[in-house]
Amino acid sequence: MEIPIENLTPRQIVAQLNNYIVGQEEAKRAVAIALRNRYRRQKLPKEQREDIIPKNILMIGPTGVGKTEIARRLAQLARAPFIKVEATKFTEVGYVGRDVDSIIRDLVNVSMRLVENEKIEEVRPVAEKRAIDRIVDLLVKPPREFETTTRTEDSFRQAFERVIGATISQPPPPPAEEEPHYEERTHAAYERQKRKVREQIESGARDDELVEIEVEEAHTPFMQVFTPQGMEEMGFDLSAQLANAFGRQTTFRRVPVAEAKVILTEEEARKMIDRSALTRDAIQRAEQTGIVFLDEIDKIAGRESTVGPDVSREGVQRDLLPIIEGSTVVTKYGPVRTDHILFICAGAFNVSKPSDLIPELQGRLPIRVELTDLGEQDLRRILTEPKNALTKQYAQLLAADGVFIEFQEDAIDEIAHMAHEVNLRTENIGARRLHTVMEKLLEDILFEAPDTETKRIVIDAEWVHRKLSDLVKDTDLSKYIL
Repeated sequence: MEIPIENLTPRQIVAQLNNYIVGQEEAKRAVAIALRNRYRRQKLPKEQREDIIPKNILMIGPTGVGKTEIARRLAQLARAPFIKVEATKFTEVGYVGRDVDSIIRDLVNVSMRLVENEKIEEVRPVAEKRAIDRIVDLLVKPPREFETTTRTEDSFRQAFERVIGATISQPPPPPAEEEPHYEERTHAAYERQKRKVREQIESGARDDELVEIEVEEAHTPFMQVFTPQGMEEMGFDLSAQLANAFGRQTTFRRVPVAEAKVILTEEEARKMIDRSALTRDAIQRAEQTGIVFLDEIDKIAGRESTVGPDVSREGVQRDLLPIIEGSTVVTKYGPVRTDHILFICAGAFNVSKPSDLIPELQGRLPIRVELTDLGEQDLRRILTEPKNALTKQYAQLLAADGVFIEFQEDAIDEIAHMAHEVNLRTENIGARRLHTVMEKLLEDILFEAPDTETKRIVIDAEWVHRKLSDLVKDTDLSKYIL
């Protein structure tokens, strides 16, 4: 059962993070406090709330030790808009490349999708009912024969009356006890048929039946290619303007009823959403709870005057400063304030050091935590303990082909030992080394699983040693393969 974030204490937040991240207790404590402080701030009066700024975090540690995963899981826990960007992707204003304001635009886009999905879930029951009604109308055609006959008879009678100049007498109304008119009987049968088809659709009995539906076509591919980059910077959404000017294009698709139900439910749900309220809520969510994870900030550290590709490193820092400090960025959805967005910056700092950042930027990253290298025991725990542990992932993947794999304890010890050895001999990429080692270890099984007659495979230390020992011992091979 999901616990609302406002009910989680820092200790409970750390416990939640422990489900996915091994070790790094100092970093977990820091982000847990930062997240709880956001909730505490929301409980204050508005005039006091505005004065409390978030305490941004600088994570220092080598690659593959959990920096990104901590920030990502924290955002999921808080149900907050979250983006991960690399500092090296940005250039100083005036140079070719992305400017730092695009960070906030991307964050607002994420917030829009997040809030829209929440609102869709709120109206989904009603939207699904409307979608089923549309499918029923497509499958059950209304009785047109009676209406056509009636109109033809009425027209003939009126024309004949005009020719003869007399009114044709109408037959007397039938007694009350007589059977219903043909129109009434047809309408009742039509409604019964609709109810029957609706029940079949709701139960899934007609999921495989094909139906032709009308859906809106997206305009974005053409418009995104030819939209000038500066349009969005001026707060102008050219795609939306062109779509409004030329109208929405629709196309007909023939799909199974099950797929039609999903497509039409989403379409009906979006029709029910107030777009102005959606935009307002999304901007507020980005401003008040948004989290930006700025990775590789150590790559732009340095204040020396240079020319060439590195000329804008200090300039990027200076451009980042007002964003982190608090400013207003114009987006296509409206202006967005960055005063209360939480920035989590990270870097290995194996060449540069935090003091190489410009002093103003250092001052905006008051909380600093150092993440430690992962040892052999840490790698072993990562293989088995987290909810998304690699051994569990591969077991689930192979189970899809009907193959059940089991890792013995000595096999896990050997995998962790070999991954640690490769990290020591070559570049230390932390837990990411486990991905390459596991993929190489199970390569043959993954390839042959759909065709093999062996449905249960036990991986022991001997198996691991046989598959990987030569690669681990050969330093040159390890560099290229593992």
